Amino acid sequence: MQITIFGKGTMGKAIAKNFEDAGNTVSFLGHEDGAELGQIVILAVPYAAVDNIIERYKDQLAGKIVIDITNPVDFATFDSLLVPAGTSAAEEFQAKLPQSSVIKAFNTNFSGTLTTGKVGDNEVTVFMASDDDQAKESLAQALQGSPLNVVDAGSLKRARELEAFGFFQMTLGVRQKISSLGGFSLNK
Repeated sequence: MQITIFGKGTMGKAIAKNFEDAGNTVSFLGHEDGAELGQIVILAVPYAAVDNIIERYKDQLAGKIVIDITNPVDFATFDSLLVPAGTSAAEEFQAKLPQSSVIKAFNTNFSGTLTTGKVGDNEVTVFMASDDDQAKESLAQALQGSPLNVVDAGSLKRARELEAFGFFQMTLGVRQKISSLGGFSLNK
C-alpha cells in the first residue's frame, strides 16, 4: 500500500518505519504542489499546521484514509487542550474533510516506542478511533508485519479520550515521570 506522510520529524519517521516494516511504500510530503497522495495519508505535524494542509489538499484527500496523530495541546500553558470540551481535533478535521475517512491514531505513542516497537517488555499498542470500520481495518492490515498491536478504540468520538490520554502522557514525559521509551500498552 502507498502511504504518504506530512511531516518529516521524529514521529513521522517512526511511523514510516512501521509501515515499511510491514511492506508498504512510504513517501514524505512537504510543501510540494501536485504531489500524488497514497491511499493512507498521515498528518504527522502539529495541530496548528493541519488546517493549512486541509485547505491546500482537500480535493486530493477526498476518498483517502487520513490519520490524525495530533494532540491539540495549548503549549503556551501546557495546561489544557485547544479544542472545546465535548469534541476533538479529529472530529474537527473529519468535519472539514467529509469525503475522507479520518482516523485518530498514534497520538498516545512516543516516537521512541514506535521506533523500538516496545514499551518495556510489551509490544506497543496503537489505539485507533474512527466512524469508518473499513478504514480502521485497512490501517490495521497495512501495519500487519510491524511490531505494533493495533487496537480499535471505537467511533471517532473516542478521539476525545485518546487526545486527553495523549496529553496526559505528554505531561508525564515533561515531568520526567516516563521516558521517550515509556508509555502504556495492552497485554493480549
